[in-house]
Amino acid sequence: MTTEPATPSRAGRREWTSLAVLMLPLLLVSMDVSVLYFTVPAISADLAPTGTQQLWIFDIYAFVLAGLLMTMGALGDRIGRRRLLLIGAAAFGTASLVAAYANSAETLIAARALLGIGGATLMPSTLALVRTMFTDPGQRARAISVWSAVLTGGVALGSVLSGVLVEYFWWGSVFLVNLPAMALLLLLGPLLLPESRNPHPGRFDLLSVALSMAAVLPVIYGLKEIPSEGWHVRYVVSVTVGLLFAALFVHRQRTSESPMIPMSLFRGRGFAPAVALNLIAAFALMGSAYFTTQYLQSVLGNSALEAALWSLLPSVPIGVAAPLAAHLVQRGVDRAHVLSGGFATAACGYGLLALVDTDALWLVLTGAGVLAGGVVTVMSQVTDLALGAAPAEKAGTASSVLETGQEFGGALGMAALGSVGTALYHHGMPPSAPAPARETLGGALAVARELPADAGAALLAAAREAFTDGMRGAALTGAVVLAGAAVLAVTALRTTRPEETTVPAGQKKV
Repeated sequence: MTTEPATPSRAGRREWTSLAVLMLPLLLVSMDVSVLYFTVPAISADLAPTGTQQLWIFDIYAFVLAGLLMTMGALGDRIGRRRLLLIGAAAFGTASLVAAYANSAETLIAARALLGIGGATLMPSTLALVRTMFTDPGQRARAISVWSAVLTGGVALGSVLSGVLVEYFWWGSVFLVNLPAMALLLLLGPLLLPESRNPHPGRFDLLSVALSMAAVLPVIYGLKEIPSEGWHVRYVVSVTVGLLFAALFVHRQRTSESPMIPMSLFRGRGFAPAVALNLIAAFALMGSAYFTTQYLQSVLGNSALEAALWSLLPSVPIGVAAPLAAHLVQRGVDRAHVLSGGFATAACGYGLLALVDTDALWLVLTGAGVLAGGVVTVMSQVTDLALGAAPAEKAGTASSVLETGQEFGGALGMAALGSVGTALYHHGMPPSAPAPARETLGGALAVARELPADAGAALLAAAREAFTDGMRGAALTGAVVLAGAAVLAVTALRTTRPEETTVPAGQKKV
């Protein structure tokens, strides 16, 4: 067991090489969110899943991942972040192999659930290890900017990779790409990655584990279903039940002698505002993705693979935005102003999306790129702020809280902005249109294929115009939210300076 020096040491080649190794599992975990986008026809033909089974094949990964993040972050602090990372890598690789050769829908669903468990161990472990390897604030900020860019870019890359692989191989190949990376991590991790844990973790609270999952899963489920299915009673009840369990979870953390999520974390300077601002950033990013992906494919008429390839272009600013934000803060620019500028930039991206019509490919790509650059600026900086404000021994727990908030924000963005867009779509469709066409753009596409050519073309034109109206309305709503967040960032963080979030002397790691 060692003690962190009063003056943080600078990372060398070993630490930066270790960071590259850590990016492998992070990239694959983020890619697995979208890697099934273009496999639906092949999986349907091979495994013949029911409609419900197909939904679970897609959704169970994200549900399990979100539900277990806090548990796995706290567990990593207790048993060691490197140990948990390697266990998760083995589980992720095993589940990938099972998923690739699944011979039934039930087997694929079970494999996707195991992938979610593995992903929940990998995400907070990678971020916590970054926190312990890079104790110098400037280097830590650069390392976290890389972490944020890989996490965000992986989602876009996953859909493209799935399209290419399914074009030339069978659908299981989208899972087999995980195996070499996980094998490399299992080989190099013990050699390069330091082990670190909380030297005094206390008792592991199993009741908190159950309460956290009972809080997260119903809320995430309800919020994810609302954009496509509407505000049905079962989804509202699901969110309500989750919020009730969330209140019980918070009460447990306040009263337990050994809480899974210590409330003292939120008293660290900047931690609570960082979690809240990260949630808003995820709200903006996922809320826009709900519309831009449909616009590229269903409004412009691109194939699924063409839409995925076009969607890579807005990811380009991600590689520049996070390092630039870290550089500005290190040069003395107030972090609050950098965050406010990131939110303002993202709001401008939404402003561009609010100007689109039914044939505006480059305007949509530009708006999405500006939005992504602003959001990643915010995410990278609030991640650095949150980890710097948290004690080193709670790095895994702090990471998991931040990431769980991000999952909530993404689901809320899809639900809220999706609902705005859906309401405007309903309003814009002619009352004489068939009921499925009035519900969704996808429904209109399906109905139009069954109509005579002229009637089908007229229906499609009306549906595409109505969807674009909804997208513009959602974009304006998002711009207003982000403009408010820009003001909130300055207000909440104006007393927080970079030097106040460095590692306190005397904290321990092994």
